Amino acid sequence: MAAGLDSLVPGEGEILGQVRLAHELGTNGPLLDRAFRQALHAGRKVRAETAIGQSPASVSAAAAALAEQVFGSLDGRSILLLGAGKVSEQAARNLRSRGAEISLVANSKTERDRIDEELATVDVVIASTNAPGVVLDAANVSEKLKGRRRRRLVLVDLAVPRDLDPAIGELDGCYLYDIDDLEQIVVETLSLRRREAERAEAIVAAEAEKFHEWHASLDVLPAITSLRARAEEIREAELQKADALLARLDDSQRRAVEAVTAQIVNKLLHLPTVRMKQAAAAADGVLYAETVRHLFGLGEDER
Repeated sequence: MAAGLDSLVPGEGEILGQVRLAHELGTNGPLLDRAFRQALHAGRKVRAETAIGQSPASVSAAAAALAEQVFGSLDGRSILLLGAGKVSEQAARNLRSRGAEISLVANSKTERDRIDEELATVDVVIASTNAPGVVLDAANVSEKLKGRRRRRLVLVDLAVPRDLDPAIGELDGCYLYDIDDLEQIVVETLSLRRREAERAEAIVAAEAEKFHEWHASLDVLPAITSLRARAEEIREAELQKADALLARLDDSQRRAVEAVTAQIVNKLLHLPTVRMKQAAAAADGVLYAETVRHLFGLGEDER
């Protein structure tokens, strides 16, 4: 889920953010906490190791990506919005996420003077009005280009019917994209994302298996804990028996003996611990735990 593989747009980045927010708001108990953390890890790994989230998957995101491609960076670039509807708002949000700034939102013919002023200075124009005809024609834009000193101007027409005169795209320094251009980018992107989704699914499956192994290991965890506790009891008891001999040692030598005996215990128990956790994922995992309890007499002193 966190990788966005089940969303309408494969790899949608908002899904990972929603899972992160849900985790931050709090979960009930260690099981859900571990599940959320594993899901977030899987989502981040998918985005780091595949290209599933690198291409724009919506018209608004494609508009921002094209503008960034023209300028190299959108930091500090100014936006003129023609129309204040949902589509232009989404495009503006995508542009702002890449560093651009909104200079003016104009949705009325009465703002023509302000629009003309902005055309002389802005970097990006997003048009998405309900006007029945062209809002900006090539002659008007050409006139404003004279004062721009050959600065590039990106114009994105999201309206149907068109807000921007197609002839604008033939003017020097103007980069005009319409809804058809953007939709073609989205189609190509979705195709790419679906191919990357196959790689992402393999990553998610591996992370899910890790969670399954951890969850299964909970059945044998008490036996592992008891085994290590018993081994530590034996180690400490034997050291106490040798206390008279150990008393002749200085502090550094005493610490060395403590460290060596602790390492011996850890090395002896390492492989049995690993094997029990591995067996836990199988049907006979609990039998392994019971066998260990029986062999080492774990819990017998509690009866």
